[in-house]
Amino acid sequence: MTVGEGKFRYEVCAKWLRPPADWKLGVIPAVACDSSDRVYLYCRGDHPLVVFSPEGDFIKEWGKGILNSAHGLWIDDRNFIYCTDHTSHSVFVFNSSGELVRTFGTPNEPGAPNNPFNQPTDSTTLTPRVDSSAESLVFVSDGYGNRRVHKFSQSGRLLRSWGTEGSGPGQFRLPHCVRVDRFQRVWVCDRENDRIQIFDIDGDYLEERKGLKRPCSLFIDPKTDVVYVAELERRVSIWTLDGALITHWGGGKISDRPGEFVGGPHGIWVDSQGNLYVTEVFAEERVQKFVPVG
Repeated sequence: MTVGEGKFRYEVCAKWLRPPADWKLGVIPAVACDSSDRVYLYCRGDHPLVVFSPEGDFIKEWGKGILNSAHGLWIDDRNFIYCTDHTSHSVFVFNSSGELVRTFGTPNEPGAPNNPFNQPTDSTTLTPRVDSSAESLVFVSDGYGNRRVHKFSQSGRLLRSWGTEGSGPGQFRLPHCVRVDRFQRVWVCDRENDRIQIFDIDGDYLEERKGLKRPCSLFIDPKTDVVYVAELERRVSIWTLDGALITHWGGGKISDRPGEFVGGPHGIWVDSQGNLYVTEVFAEERVQKFVPVG
């Protein structure tokens, strides 16, 4: 099955994933790829973080005893893996060997109102452009219990927080994902307001993007400035950085046909070859790979 249009047409690669025999990955809320295009799946089940080759072969797993409830996943340009565990109220950071190197939040203890964290949803980083030895910035969308975005130093110092509950500029009904573009603008999926809000690096409101169906996650391709959005109402959409719609597919009835959606897209990532990965919630074992043909 082919989806999309123009330069953004994709062939669905059915049954590409080959986990070990008798494994059940369960619900897969998030996906990310490292600099070698290895595919990381963040799962709710006995195998919380599982790594596969681009061809779908199992490589390794980790996170047992640490990760409890998968939600958001981010891999930075230094191959550190940020796992947002919403019921543990924490973001766990691993190196590429699977060693836990840092924890944001206090595991299993929600923060005070408006303070980190109460059921956070996702995280991202901003690496300094000039001095590669300088600390990155870390942003966390703190979404189910709070309606906030928090900005940290890489070492864990809280620098700024913003957001209140509502539907006005700078308000959120559910901040569900956070990403940063190359212009150092902070994008936040405000899922239950059916929009994405964009802020400057200090949290000052800039603009919003509408025309979305409960956006759960987004990926901004650093090479092309193209924005890929996973929308919970069974749709994937692709946009320019300026907000022009390029293409979309899905959005209809529940369907388990390749290229369509059962439970609703929740995680999304694009690897260095342009392959698009989409994971779903409200259904198990749902991770689709879309190979560009445009």
